[in-house]
Amino acid sequence: MKAAILDGIVLGLAFGLLGVGMTLVYGLGGVLNLAYGQIAVLGAIVISVVMEKGVSTLLAVVVGVLAAAGVAVLLDLTLMRPVYRQHGEERTLMGLLLTLGAAFVIGGLLTWRYPVGALYINVSGEPISILGVPMAVGSIWASVIALAVGVVLLLFFGATTFGRGVRSVIQDETGARLVGINPSFVRTVIFALSGALAGIVAITHSMSGPLTVNAGFELTTFALIVAVVGGLGSVAGAFLAGVLLGIVNTLSAHYIGQYITSVILLGAAALTILIRPRGLLGR
Repeated sequence: MKAAILDGIVLGLAFGLLGVGMTLVYGLGGVLNLAYGQIAVLGAIVISVVMEKGVSTLLAVVVGVLAAAGVAVLLDLTLMRPVYRQHGEERTLMGLLLTLGAAFVIGGLLTWRYPVGALYINVSGEPISILGVPMAVGSIWASVIALAVGVVLLLFFGATTFGRGVRSVIQDETGARLVGINPSFVRTVIFALSGALAGIVAITHSMSGPLTVNAGFELTTFALIVAVVGGLGSVAGAFLAGVLLGIVNTLSAHYIGQYITSVILLGAAALTILIRPRGLLGR
C-alpha cells in the first residue's frame, strides 16, 4: 500500500501540471483547450525525433518544450481569436469545437507521420529507498521537476507584477483593461506557458514509462478532471487535486483494476461538481 501511495504521488504531480495548464487557459478566456493532450504528445514526439538525430537529451528537451509552447501560441493567435470575440455560452461552445478539431488534426498528423512514435527518457541509477520503498531514479527526478515547476508557478503568480496582472484578468477582465493591462497579450503568454507545461508533462511522464503517440486524449481527460476537482483558475487547487487523484488512481488500479480507474476518476469529478461546484480551492 505504501508503494502504491508513493507511486500515486509521483503520478499526481504530473496530473497537477496537466491541470494547471488547462485551468489557467480556462480562467483567462473561459475556454477549455481540448487539444492540450495532443500538444503534450507533440512535444514528446519532437523530443524523440531530435534525440534520434544524436542531439543531447537536455537540448532535445528544450526544443520539445519550445515546440509545444509555439504550437499553443499559434493556436491562440489563429483559432482562438474569433472565439474571444464571442461571449458566454457561445464562447465556450465555439472554443470546445475548435480545440477539439485542432486535437484531431494534431493527433492525426502525428499518428500518420509517426505511427509507432513514443518518448522514453531512461534515467539510469540504482533505485532509491523512500520510506522503505525502492523508487526508480526516473520517478524521483520526475517528482522533483514537477515540484520545482509548481513552486516557480506559485511564486510567479503570487510575487511578480505580471503574475498579479494575470490573476487580475482572471478575476475581472474589464477592470484589468481599465488599469492598463492588455488581456489579449496576457492570454497569449498564458497559452505559451500552458504549452510549455504540456511539454514538461511529456518529459516527466516519459521518465517513468513511455509516452506514446496515441496518449493525447487520455492526457486531456486527466487534465479536465484535475482542473474541475481542483477549481478552475486555481494553481494550488490543480496540484492538490492532482496528488489526490493520482493516489486514488494508483490505489484503484492496485486493488480493483486498471479498467475501472477512469470511471472512478470521472466519478470524483462529477461528485465535486455536485457537492462543491467551484472545486477544492476555486473561487
